[in-house]
Amino acid sequence: MTDIAKLLGDEADNLLSHTCKGFKKDDLYLPGPDFVDRVMADSDRTPHVLRNMQTLFNHGRLAGTGYLGLLPVDQGIEHSAGASFAPNPMYFDPKNIVELAIEGGCNCVASTLGVLSSVARRYAHKIPMMLKLNHNETLTYPAIYDQTLFAQVEQAHNMGCIAVGATIYYGSPESRRQIMEISEAFERAHELGMVTVLWSYLRNPDFKKDGKDYHVASDLTGQAIHLAATIKADIVKQKLPENNGGYKAIGFGHTHDKVYDELTSDHPIDLARYQVANCYMGRAGLINSGGGSKGHSDLGEAVRTAVINKRAGGMGLISGRKAFQKPMKEGVELLNAIQDVYLSKDITIA
Repeated sequence: MTDIAKLLGDEADNLLSHTCKGFKKDDLYLPGPDFVDRVMADSDRTPHVLRNMQTLFNHGRLAGTGYLGLLPVDQGIEHSAGASFAPNPMYFDPKNIVELAIEGGCNCVASTLGVLSSVARRYAHKIPMMLKLNHNETLTYPAIYDQTLFAQVEQAHNMGCIAVGATIYYGSPESRRQIMEISEAFERAHELGMVTVLWSYLRNPDFKKDGKDYHVASDLTGQAIHLAATIKADIVKQKLPENNGGYKAIGFGHTHDKVYDELTSDHPIDLARYQVANCYMGRAGLINSGGGSKGHSDLGEAVRTAVINKRAGGMGLISGRKAFQKPMKEGVELLNAIQDVYLSKDITIA
């Protein structure tokens, strides 16, 4: 097993011994082997959705824990194929993307229409697949920041996917159109029995102020998460919060002083706990993203993110570039280290 405390370094005691006081753990719907029976069975989701959610929970090294470790590889569109795969050219071939997820013990592989459809007959019965429906196409010049539907829900269903994913750029001028598109897509996905996963991101240049980036503020990401749960995302993907007070700093919208002086603190686990609270107190699962690859620090950063997510009450981690921009052996080791956090009985809910 991974030496988690060693990888956390000087932060080990601060992260492993913290207790949340704003939102108590007993008030949350926490992940566990019985999550579908205990939590999702209250919802209007069909038996087919519940079965497919359980299928996600039953696969990979985290099978039977109620936690998820997902491999997302949509960066060939989001960041360009060259920027994403040149560091490790084997991943230009879609089969190696799926093989990494299998070898890495992931619950699921998430990718684009082209990637998954090109290998669906070989792999759909070997690992759960999630089709990412929309993307920010980055070849347009000058650059724009919008999400375009590349696929239909029916295409995901027909190739054997058990889940669909999508992104909404909350806060952007195009967000209202995206909300309507993805709300309709998620309703159709549920009709066909598939799990819905939302990349619930913020995009607005005014969310950066006085040298601080409030795209990763706990209060603003928390509201984006709440909007994701509102359109019936079963799982919400969000960046780990790094600060707070976005509403106050930017001077817009609606908030409350208790968000800052009672319900959260500046501790990273408290900031993430606020994200979980906005997932209807955990009725929708929070998975945090692993972020880009920085090289030698990737392993420690991934483990740190997993510890914060788990102790906050989150459901897992979704990590792509940190894994596939390395040789497969190293990528597998990183994915396994993340999973070790969720397998460890010593890493408890704060």
